[in-house]
Amino acid sequence: MKWEQLLSLKRQGDTSKRLRKEQDDTRLGFEVDYDRIIFSAAFRSLQDKTQVIPLSKTDFVHTRLTHSLEVSVVGRSIGRLVGKKIIEKYPYLQEIHGFQMNDFGAIVAAASLAHDIGNPPFGHSGEKAIGEYFSNGNGQKYQADLTKKEWQDLIDFEGNANGFSVLTSSRPGNEGGLRISYATLGAYMKYPKESLPKKPTSDIADKKYGFFQSDVTFFKDVASELGMISNKTGNDVGFERHPLAYLVEAADDICYTIIDFEDGMNLGLVSEDYALEYLIKLVKDSIDTKKYNTLTTKEDRISYLRALAIGSLINDAVKVFIENEVAILEGKFPFALTDKSKYKAQMDDIIKLSVKNIYQSREVIEKELTGYQIINTLLDKFTTAFNNDFDGKASNFDKLVMQLLPEKFKVEKENLYDRLLHICHFISLLTDGNAFILYNTITASKS
Repeated sequence: MKWEQLLSLKRQGDTSKRLRKEQDDTRLGFEVDYDRIIFSAAFRSLQDKTQVIPLSKTDFVHTRLTHSLEVSVVGRSIGRLVGKKIIEKYPYLQEIHGFQMNDFGAIVAAASLAHDIGNPPFGHSGEKAIGEYFSNGNGQKYQADLTKKEWQDLIDFEGNANGFSVLTSSRPGNEGGLRISYATLGAYMKYPKESLPKKPTSDIADKKYGFFQSDVTFFKDVASELGMISNKTGNDVGFERHPLAYLVEAADDICYTIIDFEDGMNLGLVSEDYALEYLIKLVKDSIDTKKYNTLTTKEDRISYLRALAIGSLINDAVKVFIENEVAILEGKFPFALTDKSKYKAQMDDIIKLSVKNIYQSREVIEKELTGYQIINTLLDKFTTAFNNDFDGKASNFDKLVMQLLPEKFKVEKENLYDRLLHICHFISLLTDGNAFILYNTITASKS
C-alpha cells in the first residue's frame, strides 16, 4: 500500500479528483469529516448510550459519547506523532502532494470519533441481543429466505458494520450519507471483511467483520481507491487493514483500558489501593514522585496517574507502529499495536481486574438483562409490523406500531434482508432512554 493513495480525500459521489495541495488549510477535508460526524444525529445519540457501566446517580461515568470524544483526542495525538515520522521518512508526501503531519491526526481523530457510532443501546450486550433474536428467538423463521452471508450479518450483528452504514448509507435527499473521505472510512474500518467466512485466520483484521452485504459494493470501491490489499478469494470479500486503522484501534484500547478502570475506581468497584498499584506499574518511568505525594485527594491522584498512563501508552503505540510500518504497508502485521506493547502485561492485568470487578458487577448485569428484554421485544414488534405492512397483511396493532417508526425510516424495502436490516438499524440508533420509552409504550407498561 502507498501512503499517497491511503490518504485519499475522495468522497462518495465525487466526479473529480480532490488533491491535498489544492485544499483550503482553514477547512481541510479531513477536518470536515470530524465536523460532519460530531453534528450528526447518530453521534449525538451516543450521549445516552451506555459505555460499560450504566449511568450512575451518584457519580460521573462515561457514556459512549464521552468515551468517543476521549478516544478521538488520544487518536489525534497518536496520528500526529505517527504523521511526523512518516513525513520525515517520505518527504515527497509533503513536497509533491502537500500532505502535512496534522493530516494523519485529523484522519485518526475523525475515525476515532465515529468508532462507536453504530453500536446499539445497552452497552456491549446490545449487539448480542440483536443477534440472538435471529439465532434463538422469533427471528429464526427468516433464515430459510436469506443467503448464508445475509443470515450471518443478522445473527452476528456487528456495531462496526452498522457504523459503516451510518456513515455511508444513502436515503432520498441524502445521497452518500455523511459523505466522509475515503481515507477516514479506511481508518474507521478495523475489520475490512464480510461476516463470512467467520474468523478465517488469527489475523486481528479477521476477528470480526466490518460491513453488511448491503454495503459490499461501496466498500469495495473505497478499498480500491485506497489501494488496500485483497486477502480473500472467490466470492469472498476482505482486505488487509488500512494502516491508520491500527491507530484508531490503539486509541480505543488505551481509553477503555484506563478509563473504564477509572470509572470503576470512582464508583468504588475497584479499591483505590489496587487501582494505584496497577496504574503506577504503567508510569513508573515517568512519575514525579514529589508532585504525586502533594496530591491529597483520590480524584487528583487517579487523574494524575491516568494522564501519565495514557501518555506512556500513546508513545509506545507510536513506537510499535513506526517499527512495523513496512510490514503494515505490506499487509503483514496481524496484530493489534497493543499486542506488541511493552506494557501488554500491565494492560492485561488491568483488564482482568476490570472484567472481574466492573464488567461482571451486578449493576452492569442488571442493565444488560434489561437491554436484552427491551431489544428482543422491539425487534419482534417492528420486524413483524414492517414485514406485514409490506405484504399487505398488517393488523391494527401493526399499523399502530408502524406509526411509531420515525419518518426517515418509513421507506419501502423490496427484499426481506433489507427490511430486517433496516429495522435492526432503527433499533441500533435508539438511545438507552428512547428504547426504554418505546418498549413501555408498546407493552403498555407504566414502569
